[in-house]
Amino acid sequence: MKKSDFSFDLPQDLIAQAPLAERSASRMLVVPPGDAGYDDRQVRELPGFLRAGDLLVFNDTRVIPARLFGRKQGSGGRVEILIERLLPGNEARAQVGASKTPRPGNLIELDAGGVAEVVARDGGFHHLRFHVDGALQAWLEKAGRMPLPPYIQREPGADDAERYQTVFAREAGAVAAPTAGLHFDEPLLEALRAKGVGFGHVTLHVGAGTFQPMRVDDVREHRMHSEWINVGAALVEQVRRTREAGGRVVAVGTTVMRAMESATVDGELHPFAGETAIFIVPGYRITSADILLTNFHLPESTLLMLVSAFAGRERVLAAYAHAVRERYRFFSYGDAMLLHRHD
Repeated sequence: MKKSDFSFDLPQDLIAQAPLAERSASRMLVVPPGDAGYDDRQVRELPGFLRAGDLLVFNDTRVIPARLFGRKQGSGGRVEILIERLLPGNEARAQVGASKTPRPGNLIELDAGGVAEVVARDGGFHHLRFHVDGALQAWLEKAGRMPLPPYIQREPGADDAERYQTVFAREAGAVAAPTAGLHFDEPLLEALRAKGVGFGHVTLHVGAGTFQPMRVDDVREHRMHSEWINVGAALVEQVRRTREAGGRVVAVGTTVMRAMESATVDGELHPFAGETAIFIVPGYRITSADILLTNFHLPESTLLMLVSAFAGRERVLAAYAHAVRERYRFFSYGDAMLLHRHD
C-alpha cells in the first residue's frame, strides 16, 4: 500500500481559512453505506440521521496557546516555538523554528517574557525548560498564541481563541483542535439531547505531529507519532449499555476513533490511560464505532487512511471527489462528512 493511493487533487481555494459565523452551519456530506448516493446537508441536521439511544463520543481535550516567539540569546536570531507536549517541572517537548537550530545549553529570550532553555534534542523536537513567572500551563494561557494549522495562511485573530476550541473542551493539553467537534454549538447539542442521543467523552491530546507529512511512500514503513489518551471506565460502561440496547456508537472525529481503538482488545473496549501510536489503515478492522463524523483531511495523510479503513478507500475517495466538485470547505475550519462503517 502506497501513500499515493490516498492522493487527490484539492484546489487551494477550498482550504478554509476562517470559521463560519455559526458552528453548526457547516455543510455535512452524508455518505451512506454501500453504493447509495450522497446527501448534501448541514451539520445542524445531524439529529435527523441519528436515533434515540445512539451515543455520540466527543474528545474533550482543550487546545493550549502553544505558539511562542523569541530570540536566541547572543546572536539575536528569531525563533518560533510550537509546544508539542507539556512535561513536568515547567518543561516541554517542542518544535523549534530558527535559521540555525539551537543546541543544548542555548537560551531563547521569549517575547512574552522569560527564557526557554534548550535541554536536549530528540529527532525533530527539542526538550525545553521554561524559566517563566509561575507554572508553564497557566503562563501559556496568558502569554501564548493559538497554534493555527500550517495551511491557514493568516495570523490568529481574537475570534480564534474561542472558535479553535470546542464548546465542551475541558482537559488542557492539545496543540491542535479535534476539528469535528468544532461544529457543535449549544442549540445542536440541545437538539441531540431532545432526540434521545447520549453523550460520552474521551481525551486525546492532539500533538503537532498530526500535521507532519508521511515521508515514506510505503505505508508499512511509516512510524506514527505518539499521543496521550484517556478512555475512562464511565465511557466504557456507556458504550456497553448502548450496544446492549441496540444503539449505535458515533465517533466525533478521528481522534475519538484513535482513542477508542487503542483501548479495544479483542473487540472489547476497556479503560485505558497512556500513550498511543496506533496506525489505522485499510485492512485494519474497526469495531469501536458504527458511525463517524469527521472533517475532510489532507491528501496522503494518516487521517485520510483511517477514514478509508472505516468506510472503504474507494468509497471515501469518491466522496472526496464529490466534495471537491460541490466546493465543500476543507480541513480544520472546513465542512464535515458523516460515514457508516464498511464491514
